[in-house]
Amino acid sequence: MRVREMHPLCCITLETPEIGDQSPEPTLLRTGSAVVYSGSDINAGGSDVGGVAGILYKWTNYHKGWRSRWFTLRNGILSYSKNRRPDHLTGDDIRLIGKLPDSNPSRRKHGKSVGIVHLKVSSFRESRSDNRRFYIFTATKSLHLRTHSKKERVAWIEALISTRNLFQLRPLNDNLNLLQNDVSISTERLKNRLLEEGIGEGLVQDCEKIMLSEFSEIKGQLKNLCEERSNLLDTLRQLEAANIEGEASGVHDGEFQLMKQFSSLGRGKYSEYSTTESSDDIEKQELDEASDEEEANYIDANECFSEYHTSGGSVVGDNMENNTIDASAQAQVVRRTKLPDPVEKEKGVSLWAMIKDNVGKDLTRVCLPVYFNEPISSLQKCFEDLEYSYLLDRAYEHGKSGNSLLRILNVAAFAVSGYASTEGRNCKPFNPLLGETYEADFPEKGIRFFSEKVSHHPTLIACHCEGRGWKFWADSNLKSKFWGRSIQVDPVGTLTLEFDDGEIFQWSKVTTSIYNLILGKIYCDHHGTMHIRGNRQYSCKLKYKEPSIIERNPHQVHGFVEDVSGKKVTTLFGKWNESMYYINGEWASKPKDSSVLSLLWTRNNPPPNLTRYNLSSFAITLNELTPGLKMLPPTDSRLRPDQRHLENGEYDKANAEKLRLETRQRMSRKLQENGWKPRWFQREGEDGTFRYMGGYWEARETATWDGCPNIFGEIDQDLLNSFEGS
Repeated sequence: MRVREMHPLCCITLETPEIGDQSPEPTLLRTGSAVVYSGSDINAGGSDVGGVAGILYKWTNYHKGWRSRWFTLRNGILSYSKNRRPDHLTGDDIRLIGKLPDSNPSRRKHGKSVGIVHLKVSSFRESRSDNRRFYIFTATKSLHLRTHSKKERVAWIEALISTRNLFQLRPLNDNLNLLQNDVSISTERLKNRLLEEGIGEGLVQDCEKIMLSEFSEIKGQLKNLCEERSNLLDTLRQLEAANIEGEASGVHDGEFQLMKQFSSLGRGKYSEYSTTESSDDIEKQELDEASDEEEANYIDANECFSEYHTSGGSVVGDNMENNTIDASAQAQVVRRTKLPDPVEKEKGVSLWAMIKDNVGKDLTRVCLPVYFNEPISSLQKCFEDLEYSYLLDRAYEHGKSGNSLLRILNVAAFAVSGYASTEGRNCKPFNPLLGETYEADFPEKGIRFFSEKVSHHPTLIACHCEGRGWKFWADSNLKSKFWGRSIQVDPVGTLTLEFDDGEIFQWSKVTTSIYNLILGKIYCDHHGTMHIRGNRQYSCKLKYKEPSIIERNPHQVHGFVEDVSGKKVTTLFGKWNESMYYINGEWASKPKDSSVLSLLWTRNNPPPNLTRYNLSSFAITLNELTPGLKMLPPTDSRLRPDQRHLENGEYDKANAEKLRLETRQRMSRKLQENGWKPRWFQREGEDGTFRYMGGYWEARETATWDGCPNIFGEIDQDLLNSFEGS
């Protein structure tokens, strides 16, 4: 007897032997170097369908290339795992394609499946340029596979065609009897057994009622499961309606129509392919875009390196068909929660030894080793201020409903929240190259951000962000001074926030100081007065208290909201690294009864996997190459090699790349003097603010990056000599 099970994602019945089931084991036959398990042929008819198994080479990424995987095709499902030495094959008779895997005991691994493909909703085709390769496409991923020989590929393609044809012929309602026939239960045997033991009639009846009540509840649950299964089968019928065409070369035309139906879920690329598109260029593109869930760390960090130096772009995934994403696509955005594990052990370097000769100088012009950097750039650091963008969404809604006071209170909380992630951040971000850019599309937050380094001397970074009912833009410059035991950083520039109803707020950031560079624990603090000026009813003034030796309650922020007459209508209290509160009226100090305070903002919890960089959970995602990114411009910070190597913990490579890029950076001043202009921003007037001109997201849809040089590529030696000689 076999227990019949139903796979949750497919109408394929799986059979699991019960204890005591004496199913015959497959017979091993050896013919030359190949091993064949005897049994029913895969092309045989009937309901008992055999399977095939063997070693296939699966493309993972540019770092690891082709890796062998153990593939099993059975019951209409193709599964694969890293198991290199299966000791036996269970279930139905299996025909092995190719050689028997290595039997070295030291190479044994667990045979846990890492991937499953349902043939009912997938397509496959052969490569025309390589007689050992073939491809399998689903709605969520693509498999690029390679066999040992042409003969093995023929065997696998025949097995795929035969298996799917059999399961297409199988009726979809072959075991829906549970919906049609009532399920009943008899308590007669139990009742008689209890009476034999001398249990009273009343107690037996009570037991019978309890049992029938429990069964009735289980019966209802079973009915709901059957109805859900029926709905799933109806969906599969509709999906298979696209696959009714005959198959000539391993691919249905209808299946490519089926892929179009899935494009709204995140992958529409393969709907553009035809059975004749198998040139070297297209197959190279497919190979570049292949992803592998089991090699996530390497895809994230290394996949781009082989491409952007030569083509000026990086194919990093295709989970987004365009920039307007519906709710179903938003739900699929999964971002990482930790940085990759470092490849090398970090070397200890003395900060004092590096900067002792630069007392009183501007540290933005001092070249430091990569050990003092964190794996994000200043362009990405600008976007980190938008972590709590929901405060601006809330401010927009308050203003829309006529509550201007709550609007500016949320704007003030947003201005403070930008400092929350700086606590414990003792490393400096990478200084961008001239023309370097960064984009961030976060549909789950409803924001889209873009920044560019628009000037090298003085260093200027311009950014632009669009949210739900608001726009935010700024250009900023940092002037830093080293005073022996501390570093002082003074931001220069104005941040502007404009709501769709025309209300505008502007403010500038306060001074940041980093202390204890020589002795003690390094820490940073912010101090100064921040003026948030509005063009309507309210403005706000926030005082960031400067730390002192006797101060037992650091990081304090205290401020007021004033109306147009200068009257203080609301008081704000809080800490820039924790939370912000407000209370109506003017208060010189925080009230002892905290219950009278209203919460505006509180900081998110730190990530569970902290590193020496102390990046927040939001900051960890900024340099990630998510599947939603399709084709980045060659100027994007994610493609910067020294920053990527540092993130991976490859410190020697990071230092070498940083030196190379700094050589290129020395050309930037001459480029500016020769008339270089930013690609996406334009200055308003002679000394005005840089404003976003538009066009970036439109160019991104078509991956048209005209005028975007490959700034991270190799330097032309003749050009370098001309700059050095001038």
